[in-house]
Amino acid sequence: MEEAKKSITVNEDEINEHRNRLGNLTNQIANLNAEYDAPILEALAMDNKAAADIYVAERDKKIEDITNGFKSDEYFKAKVIQEKEHAMDMFYRDRENYRSEYLKYKEAFQYYFKNSSTGKVYTNLINSEAESAKDYMNLNHMLFVTNYSIPREYSMSYSIPGYEQQVDSFIPFEGQIAVSKSKSLSLSSSNPVMIKYERYKQKQFIWLVCTLASVFVLILCFYLVKRSKVIVVEIEKWMPYYIKLPIDLRVVLFATIGFGAVIFLLLINEKIFYDIENLFVYTWGIFTYMVAGSLLWFLTLVQGRFLSAQLKDWKNLKKVWEKALLNKTGQSMKVLFNKAISSLKDAFLNKSMGMQMFIVLAAVFGLGLAAIMIIVDPVFLIVYMLLLALIGLPVVVILIKSIGYFNRIVNKTNELAVGNLGEDLPVSGKSVLAMLAGNMNVLKQGVRTSQNEQAKSERLKTELITNVSHDLRTPLTSIITYTGLLKTEEVSNEDRLAYVEIIDRKSKRLKLLIDDLFEVSKMASGNVELTLEKVDLVQLLQQALAEYDDTMNESSLQFRVTYTDVPVYALVDGKKLWRVFDNLIGNVFKYSMDNSRVYITVRKLDNQVILSFKNVSKYELSENMDELFERFKRGDTSRHTEGSGLGLAIAKSIVDLHEGSLDIETEGDLFKVSISLRIVTT
Repeated sequence: MEEAKKSITVNEDEINEHRNRLGNLTNQIANLNAEYDAPILEALAMDNKAAADIYVAERDKKIEDITNGFKSDEYFKAKVIQEKEHAMDMFYRDRENYRSEYLKYKEAFQYYFKNSSTGKVYTNLINSEAESAKDYMNLNHMLFVTNYSIPREYSMSYSIPGYEQQVDSFIPFEGQIAVSKSKSLSLSSSNPVMIKYERYKQKQFIWLVCTLASVFVLILCFYLVKRSKVIVVEIEKWMPYYIKLPIDLRVVLFATIGFGAVIFLLLINEKIFYDIENLFVYTWGIFTYMVAGSLLWFLTLVQGRFLSAQLKDWKNLKKVWEKALLNKTGQSMKVLFNKAISSLKDAFLNKSMGMQMFIVLAAVFGLGLAAIMIIVDPVFLIVYMLLLALIGLPVVVILIKSIGYFNRIVNKTNELAVGNLGEDLPVSGKSVLAMLAGNMNVLKQGVRTSQNEQAKSERLKTELITNVSHDLRTPLTSIITYTGLLKTEEVSNEDRLAYVEIIDRKSKRLKLLIDDLFEVSKMASGNVELTLEKVDLVQLLQQALAEYDDTMNESSLQFRVTYTDVPVYALVDGKKLWRVFDNLIGNVFKYSMDNSRVYITVRKLDNQVILSFKNVSKYELSENMDELFERFKRGDTSRHTEGSGLGLAIAKSIVDLHEGSLDIETEGDLFKVSISLRIVTT
């Protein structure tokens, strides 16, 4: 150790590492101040100025040492050397603890080893020459001798802290190790090796005696059975009772008892060589094992005699097999097997869930089998506890968590069944339960949407009835009123003509409402036949706009119409699509703000044609544009404008029949209707 300490070297990196181990100078001073502030303040608070002064002096001394250390490398070099010397002291002290064990084995064994790389010999033989060692290391001089080698990868390697050289680093050894029988080198009876050797010889003797005694008793039993007819008769008396048992049950009993007999042989061997320490204490246990094993072997031999006699009769064997338990329960087992296969297939309908179940069951059964190993050897208790901690506890936690998650899903299902929606289930991970929870949330949203749709349907239904009643009653009331006035005699010819004109206008209004309502109902029932033709949509739109030339001239609206340069053809029913354009243009005049612009465009997009109608509404638009497609809905909620309120509903139904789409977009008071239809190229 002293030699190693003299060889200690310190490089600049080690000095810098030790210097900055706790931070730079500023940080270390700050840490010392923080460390001593509390005790100094506590001492001052207790009026103990002497203690405070001691703390201050101690702190200042440490700060001074650190400051001086940062000024000179020698300070920290001394610190590093001190640490390495301390590490050496610990290393040599630890190795010294092995000296007693080393001396014990050094006394017990003779050895001769050679470094296969360098040829250096390691031995405690008096004559270490190779030839002499070879002649000496044999059973003539030794109680025990064996060849032994240590390959390079398993060789001893260690280094002394602070000492640059490594000792015996990765050296391969080859040689022999032995226990001497010479009187000068033989071990004392108190040596642990000799104690074990004597016990082993004792166990060998006991085992040999037991074996010879067992063979003798076995031969004696065979002789007595053969000579004594009484024993044979007594054994044969039990055969009628034995053959009443099903053949498969007899085979199982034979195999089980035979297996038990073999196990007792192994247990006797184990008892002699591993358990016995005192012959007088353990003799009774060995005797008990031998008696029990002998009884099992006797029963095995008797059963073998009975079974062999029955198996020789092949004709009777078929009848015997028909009474077997397996044959009787074969059909039931087949049914159970089919059910098990079906259940197994159901378990793996979702492969992820099936694999999780398989892994959990494998873990549970594996831990059960591991628990059996504890009975064989208590040493396995440590391994079992590790398995329980690494596998058992996580499996239990996962099962409890999964069962809790499943119970929450069941409770949520029960709540949904009674109509209580509540909060969404948490969805975590990608397990089957998480997928089920997600589906339950989707179902819940579906139920909520259905309830909202149902409430909306009821509201729209009420509004529909109200609107239909209002729109039909208004012209009908006018007709009845003016018809009553015509019946009076005081009516002048001028008034009569005015009344007739009003009745005619209201009648046409009523007819228009009824026709529109009938048409919507017919479209909703699917009883509409389309006469499809190749039509130029640009020309059809121009014709629809031409019908409103006079209205455009009288109106304050400014129309901006943009067409494509070439005709755009589509396979449509021209009359019904003209009705769509007519309804949309009519709505423009009825609901557009005065002195505003109206934009109508036709453009192609891939294999679609997009027709858009944009105007600024004079009425405040509803946030829910989808309701404008409902029957008898108007942008004019006061219902002062002319119209049936069925225009957009009819237009959308016609476009849907053409496998197109009609959409509404709003931005503030800007109202836009877009129609998309498929273009015909040939």
